[in-house]
Amino acid sequence: MKLGIIARSLIAILLLYTAIPAFAKPALLIVGDSLSAAYGISSQQGWVALLAKRMQDENYIYKIVNASTSGATTADGLRRLPTLLKEDKPKIVVLALGSNDGLRGQPIINMKNNLSKMIKESQADDAKVLLVGFHLPYNYGAAFRQEFAQVFPDLAYEYDTALVPFLLDGFANDLNYFQADQLHPTASAQPLILNNVWPHLRPILEDLRN
Repeated sequence: MKLGIIARSLIAILLLYTAIPAFAKPALLIVGDSLSAAYGISSQQGWVALLAKRMQDENYIYKIVNASTSGATTADGLRRLPTLLKEDKPKIVVLALGSNDGLRGQPIINMKNNLSKMIKESQADDAKVLLVGFHLPYNYGAAFRQEFAQVFPDLAYEYDTALVPFLLDGFANDLNYFQADQLHPTASAQPLILNNVWPHLRPILEDLRN
């Protein structure tokens, strides 16, 4: 009789523990284009993979969700973001879009509006936002280049987000760091990209840790 009661108790305890979900890592969502999708190189060489390793080495336990796709514009990101927020419930959203808008000469106001909506949607879901800035090549003209580049700090100020001033800072004019198309960074450039991102991401990680 007592053995039966003990057995039933053990089964009840086992069922209770199996019903408790495993510890879920918080998500860090990256919504970018080919510059964040490791275009032309192994995905393990890309700056996002290097970021995952650095975070692990420094004991920031996150699930990295890289939703970057080659050719993506801010309109593409805006269309996909609600589903990504719903599915992944990220604590941090890195918005690294806009370069394709600029390269295609699309209206800057459209890019700004799209990024604005993405920031607001992310913040409404209680995610911290890191906005990534871009610059355009010199052949796009000084006025257009300046107006384009200014969108990112303006939005960061308006919505109080962290900002990477320029993803390719420090090597954008050095062709040794670019593939044959002169647009996409090589594997050797990926640590440099990470070094541009990390100083602006790490404070967010620290805030969330505390």
